[in-house]
Amino acid sequence: MYSRQDSEHSFSSASSMANSSYSSDASACSTTNSKFMHNYKKPVMPPKSQYVALDCEMVGTLTGQSACARVVLIDWKGRTVMDQFVKPTEPVTDYRTFVSGITEDQLTDAPPLEEIRPLVQAALAGKILIGHGLSNDLECLGVEHPWHMIRDTALYEPFMKMHYGQMNPRKLKELAQERLNREIQVMGQPHSPAEDALAALDLYKSHRPRWEACMTSQIKEGQRVLVEQQRQREHYEQYFAGLPIISFP
Repeated sequence: MYSRQDSEHSFSSASSMANSSYSSDASACSTTNSKFMHNYKKPVMPPKSQYVALDCEMVGTLTGQSACARVVLIDWKGRTVMDQFVKPTEPVTDYRTFVSGITEDQLTDAPPLEEIRPLVQAALAGKILIGHGLSNDLECLGVEHPWHMIRDTALYEPFMKMHYGQMNPRKLKELAQERLNREIQVMGQPHSPAEDALAALDLYKSHRPRWEACMTSQIKEGQRVLVEQQRQREHYEQYFAGLPIISFP
């Protein structure tokens, strides 16, 4: 018998699966005995012109929040698409120059985020976005991007590490050294956002067919969940309307 409790449980379960699509690669790819595995055939590769890589440098503000002070975008070949300093709206209390390379002089005449955001959105429109810890960059920019168009090297399971039973992100510096034999973010030198964006891009390239296979799996699973969610919603509405529940195979 289809009860109210069953309806609420199924509806919430479907919602949870839909919301977790971006954060988990477990259904599509995994690391077993340190060997990468995936369960989908090699997908059709998106055109290389569809990719951009992003990295932002941030400063500390009076509110205690980090603010974007520089945004860099590069294309598939590592060419600069955008390299722009950004003047935070809040007073800056820490330029973090030793890490960010940002100085007060660089931001004095920089345009505000309100002017830069539309340019970033235009540059990202229809693009597959690559980066490391992209949630931080997108949040500081106040920009959203479709989950299925994001390739985040911090959240790609084969690049993560197991810690107390959970998969955790690794530092970009570690991944670049281990997988690209490249030294970035050298101690005592400020970070280069272009260099970091290129490292994330090259990490993606090293796993591109496998990664796209994972995304194919996630997208198909997301579509299945949305269909199931719609069915559960219809059952839910029929139940409270007092209509008979019709089950389909």
